[in-house]
Amino acid sequence: MKILLFGKNGQVGWELQRSLAPLGELIALDRTTVDGLSGDLSDLGSLRATIRQVRPDVIVNAAAYNAVDKAESEPDLANLLNGQAIQILAEEALTLGAWLIHYSTDYVFSGQGQAPWRETDTAAPINSYGMSKLAGDRAIQASGCKYVILRTSWVYSVRGQNFAKTMLRLAKERETLNVIADQIGAPTGADLIADVTALVLHRLIDQPELAGLYHLTASGEVSWHDYARDVIGFAKAFGEEFVVSTVNPIDTSAYPAPARRPLNSRLNTQKLRDNFSLHLPDWQSGVIRMLREVLNK
Repeated sequence: MKILLFGKNGQVGWELQRSLAPLGELIALDRTTVDGLSGDLSDLGSLRATIRQVRPDVIVNAAAYNAVDKAESEPDLANLLNGQAIQILAEEALTLGAWLIHYSTDYVFSGQGQAPWRETDTAAPINSYGMSKLAGDRAIQASGCKYVILRTSWVYSVRGQNFAKTMLRLAKERETLNVIADQIGAPTGADLIADVTALVLHRLIDQPELAGLYHLTASGEVSWHDYARDVIGFAKAFGEEFVVSTVNPIDTSAYPAPARRPLNSRLNTQKLRDNFSLHLPDWQSGVIRMLREVLNK
């Protein structure tokens, strides 16, 4: 099996290089052109030519435009990378008879209410980033190709920056932190996403009827405020010292940003767990594992 991976240097893409390698020949690309192959989603012609040259059995797309606030001033670029480029991937997958595995987001929903979003719920994004990601989802679904879309939220990894690392840094610099308390979701490790992807792909080979749209997050839920408190508490238990004494809860309205954020980022993962016989671990276990590695404990 030949697997073509886009976005190899992102949080999820980095972990996918590990999890997908045992499944077949893996060709992993970033935006740099190497040996005539390009993973630059902004260059639609090169993107199409690369797929036709490689002729993969599976296309895995972990590349995206993820600058949520910047997308408000760059909606065309966000739509190019998250919408139009994804349509190219779907069209070429259909032509080749290849599988397309793609990652999406809870931002396709309005963020209202408190119930975890199901795959069948109506999408109604409230910012440009969410609109661009929904355009990609719909392009895949309308293409006729064989696909799995995995929607996730609050992604973190040891590699690169993430909310937990930011909180650890600020806790050593400031006595007081103000953290949003009315947005609820599930921190989800890039390693978990990558491992589930490999399992899903392995099952799809024998059970293609499992194709479709799924929600994938760690179990449980937490606010950003409680997440910050837990991260700092975990790190203290490992011997880290901080100057912070107070972590104040604030509402989203007290922290204005160019892009509106969904308050409810909960995703219902029942369909994924049932169809693939999966147990998704609680979010704390993944975060603690990440922190131990970051802190070298």
